[in-house]
Amino acid sequence: MTERRAEKILETLRKTFTMPKWTNSKRDPFKTLIVTIISQNTADRNTAKAFENLSKHFKITPEALANAKTNQIESCLKPAGLYRNKAKTIKQVSKIILEKHHGNLESILSMPFEDARRALMEFPGVGPKTADVVLLFSAKKPTIPVDTHVDRTSKRLGLTPANGDYETVRKSLQSLYDPKDYLAVHVLLISQGRKCCKARNPLCKQCPVDMLCPSRHLWDKND
Repeated sequence: MTERRAEKILETLRKTFTMPKWTNSKRDPFKTLIVTIISQNTADRNTAKAFENLSKHFKITPEALANAKTNQIESCLKPAGLYRNKAKTIKQVSKIILEKHHGNLESILSMPFEDARRALMEFPGVGPKTADVVLLFSAKKPTIPVDTHVDRTSKRLGLTPANGDYETVRKSLQSLYDPKDYLAVHVLLISQGRKCCKARNPLCKQCPVDMLCPSRHLWDKND
């Protein structure tokens, strides 16, 4: 029953939200890695501003960022918060990729999924979500990154255990959907979280999947 409901949820979300055009192409892996590091614990708007600043001052390549002065990277990243830690991480990761991986991530992304994931997570500042984002968007590997929106919406919709940790949520979602749909699941659950299934005051009356949501009654006071 959960599988049928999961498919109905995805079908409805596909009809409700438009998939971004960039999902039709493979994203540059190094740029994806850098912007995902910047995005950690940061709002989307601030992430975009910080990455825009960085792009104006440096080419987004391992060589350019490995050789950049840390304080200059910090200055670019200030809109994102935690900019000192992120600048240090970006410089370290860039240096490792430049010196140990010939300046690109292809040797890692060509590995089988689990091996590639472990290799990415050996980089400083790269955890499961960051690794999964790079693998899904830049290598089309079979994984569903779990950000705060995916975590919240999947739990409220009863697709994943309410107390599940990152890996539990990721693997639960992946068990419900075909790998060809993983990218759509990730992107559409984020859209659902941003537009309707908000953290504090979910807009249940505007929700396209309200009749499929077992948590709806918990938020009746917000309707």
